[in-house]
Amino acid sequence: GAMLMAIRLRGMEAGETLALTQAMASSGRTLAWPPAWHGRLVDKHSTGGVGDKVSLALAPALAACGCKVRGTRGGTGGVPESPCAHPCPLQVPMISGRGLGHTGGTLDKLEAIPGFRVSQSPEEMQHILARVGCCIVGQSAELVPADRVLYGLRDVTATVDSLPLITASILSKKAAERLSALVLDVKFGGAALYPTQESARELAQSLVEVGTHLGIRTAALLTRMEQPLGRAVGNALEVLEALECLEGGGPPDLRHLVTALGGVLLWQCGIAAGPEQGQERLARALDDGSALGTFEAMLGAQGVPPDTARGLCAGTPAQRRQLLGEAEVCEEL
Repeated sequence: GAMLMAIRLRGMEAGETLALTQAMASSGRTLAWPPAWHGRLVDKHSTGGVGDKVSLALAPALAACGCKVRGTRGGTGGVPESPCAHPCPLQVPMISGRGLGHTGGTLDKLEAIPGFRVSQSPEEMQHILARVGCCIVGQSAELVPADRVLYGLRDVTATVDSLPLITASILSKKAAERLSALVLDVKFGGAALYPTQESARELAQSLVEVGTHLGIRTAALLTRMEQPLGRAVGNALEVLEALECLEGGGPPDLRHLVTALGGVLLWQCGIAAGPEQGQERLARALDDGSALGTFEAMLGAQGVPPDTARGLCAGTPAQRRQLLGEAEVCEEL
């Protein structure tokens, strides 16, 4: 507690934040992946916001994008890439969180789906990634245990908003994942952790600097959180809206954020020649049904009965609502 207060009051230099992040990452088990996946492991992290269901659509859309294209590999100084004759899929081991404050977490939203199991061992994660290309899971007890201890202490010592502590908490988990590339959605505005763009930019710069020193190709986007993302707020309702996005529809602001974040990751891994081309590729995966098919496969791999997964991904809006359940009192605003 005294250490956390000292960090909150005095701050940390970049080197100190990096050292703290590395120590936290090595406090538990780190994930090991097949050598063939090297350079292909990607993830996204959001600082949280009302109606933020981006991960539910982004993970399967990324996994649905395959082969390299001619262009330059992001983050390697413009090394040319040639087209490949066989798919080189991305692996998206997304370790997500619970609700924080007034917002629901990605895991809470997925657990609105009957049978969905967020608790997966590292071995189970690897099996799902090999089959499907993506998984969305909770942090296991073996992964970065120091973060859980410090997180609880930060809550009772009023040090939650410390920039170095936020940086170390986010990136220690990503370092333990052994990621190749990471994109960060750093939100600012009335419903965000940071109210101003300037304060959010400071956090984004800290995350990118430390992430890069950890050997992860890291980029950050600053996005507004002055109003809810999309039109739906609430766990089951947000699953329904994510399904609309995966079908190529849904609210324009949700689709734009999903494709913008994914486009950066595709560029960082050399699958797209630039962020704009990556964005177009993500949009195609949403429009041609491949992202929705990957989402259905992920549901099945994480415990959802086949009939339920099929009904959610191929059913009518009414059938989907029936599968997820509805509140006794409904009022549309």
